[in-house]
Amino acid sequence: MTSRPTRGAAGALPRTALTALAPAVWGTTYIVTTEFLPAGHPLFAGLLRALPAGLIALALTRTLPRGAWWGKAAALGVLNIGLFLPLLFIAAERLPGGVAATLGAAQPLVVAVLAVAVLRQPLGARPLLWGVTGVLGVGLVVIGPGAGLDAAGVAAGLAGAATMGLGVTLTKRWGRPEGVGPLAFTGWQLTAGGLFLAPLTFLAEGVPPAIDGRAALGYLWLGLVGGLLTYALWFQGIAALRVTSVAVLGLLSPLVAAGLGALVLGQTLGPVQLVGFALALASIVGGQLPGRAPVVLPTPVPERTPR
Repeated sequence: MTSRPTRGAAGALPRTALTALAPAVWGTTYIVTTEFLPAGHPLFAGLLRALPAGLIALALTRTLPRGAWWGKAAALGVLNIGLFLPLLFIAAERLPGGVAATLGAAQPLVVAVLAVAVLRQPLGARPLLWGVTGVLGVGLVVIGPGAGLDAAGVAAGLAGAATMGLGVTLTKRWGRPEGVGPLAFTGWQLTAGGLFLAPLTFLAEGVPPAIDGRAALGYLWLGLVGGLLTYALWFQGIAALRVTSVAVLGLLSPLVAAGLGALVLGQTLGPVQLVGFALALASIVGGQLPGRAPVVLPTPVPERTPR
């Protein structure tokens, strides 16, 4: 594993901005799924988002895992891609977008807890506070009074937050092999996730749906931009930034989804939604602030015994 120095707040700003592009683009998943893709095929949507992009990355980089990284890349690919993507699409199809987004916003809380067990970090009050604030803010933005709940959709949303949270935490712990670039690292995971999805897709959904021009544009957007490009930025951000800071950036996804709903679908945002936006944005900004430095006590100098 390559060790990378932690940057200061000012030095981390460009990397934070690039990393934030990933969840912002992922926020388009909800509208692309409902407006462009054929309904009833969430596994197929996840497969087309992952496997072609992963194979393209492998063809461009010509770099394969070595040694223990075969297993690590497979585990990360299943968590970050193979399980997360179909759970995301299932939640998006079975729940109102707002409910699905709010369940996904629980990911920062998952990461804050997993950082204790996996990264041996203390359970800080700030990550929990900003995580709860973010979930509350997203809930105010996207959940309307008539929002319906579907048991399978709720389970998929919570499971997606848990699998992605674990994937983010393990990605931080394992780092990236020496000499392997972010594109190759992303290609490993997209390919592993896609191969995991392939048999499940055809067993569960049977014959793939017909793909017209509109669906093709949707799949291309989700695969090349929402898959290959954004995951490369996301994994670079995990390596360079605090894992809890990266996780809270995921709140941008439901905010972008709500914004697109207002701009494209004519959905209205009232005072309650605007308050929720403010809370969620405060959570994102607060999650990037550096934590309090630990107090280092001086080492006592042993007294010399006269000879």
